[in-house]
Amino acid sequence: MSYLPCGSYFDSYREEQKWWRTPFIKGKMVLMVVLALALPYLVSGEWMSVAYTINYYILAALGVQLLIGYCGQITLGHAAFVAVGAYCSSMMVLFLPWPQPIVDAGLAYPISLICAGLLAGIWSVLFGLPSARVKGFYLIMTTMAAQWVTVPLVITQYVSQIGGRGHYFSLPPGTIKVGPWLIDSDTKIYYLSVFLVALCLLAMGNIARSRLGRAWVAIRDNDIAAETMGVNIVWYKLLAFFVAGFFGGVAGAFYITALSFVSPEHYEWFFSLLWVGIILIGGVGSIQGIVFGSIFVVMVFKLLEMGVLGLSGVLMESYPHLGWVTTKIIFFKEAAFGMAIIFFLMYEPNGLAYRYWQLKNYFNLWPFSYTGKGH
Repeated sequence: MSYLPCGSYFDSYREEQKWWRTPFIKGKMVLMVVLALALPYLVSGEWMSVAYTINYYILAALGVQLLIGYCGQITLGHAAFVAVGAYCSSMMVLFLPWPQPIVDAGLAYPISLICAGLLAGIWSVLFGLPSARVKGFYLIMTTMAAQWVTVPLVITQYVSQIGGRGHYFSLPPGTIKVGPWLIDSDTKIYYLSVFLVALCLLAMGNIARSRLGRAWVAIRDNDIAAETMGVNIVWYKLLAFFVAGFFGGVAGAFYITALSFVSPEHYEWFFSLLWVGIILIGGVGSIQGIVFGSIFVVMVFKLLEMGVLGLSGVLMESYPHLGWVTTKIIFFKEAAFGMAIIFFLMYEPNGLAYRYWQLKNYFNLWPFSYTGKGH
């Protein structure tokens, strides 16, 4: 005997578009929030850095997902905008003469975080201007130019020299403060990252369901048809670059809380490729794909690092004459990342989010559907 989904429907578009449409989904989200808040009490300090690194990658890849997944604008220079946000926030905290009431209230860093997002968004628009006339391969080259112009030239040769501090800005303990809380431990960094990730994902989810998000999707699917329907292509493309740059600036401003110094080495071109790979692995055009892709990449890197270090220790202890091998296998995790992208493109081109959607639908539709409000 076969089963078919039963007729359970929503009564309005508003109900269809709710974040949490059923009691089951609400319970699942509550459980997720509880686990996120309780994580520092469940894992050791070493894994806390892994947790907030995942959140950092989510924040950074959010702008890449917006441009590629929602607006169809391919970018390979997103690390430049993350770097702009990081340097803007660190310079405002270190060099700006804040009024004492703002310092005492712990508002210097939160204000610098917002300014970092705005500056990165404006910088992103400057390099998004060519998208009004070019697309595809040519747009890839213009976004790569953003990386080479921003990090090796502007930041390394000019911005990093401000204050006579060489090529990096030192961030001594006690520099970052949010309200009455001093961000001086992995646990506090993690909680700050959870707050920012939740805020940015909610913002991105609501934008994607708005008129703005629908215009971006129309441009992605067929820009000529979208323009025929009255969508201002240039305006919406530039707005996409601004919002993507804003998310990147927030990511950069957040990550300085986890660094003892800010250096151009933290924003090399590899990270631009890494965040594109995250959305390919997680799923293009899916907010959930950003989360799945970031978790997958960071955990694979961590497990490979543990395996490589363990193997290196065994080789050095038991076979000292094979010490040269340890210098070679250190680069294995980058090769594994490339192989993972190839694997997903060949066997799971829709990413982990699509596999999660299939698994969820299997339980939702067997033997009856419970997604929706019954009559």
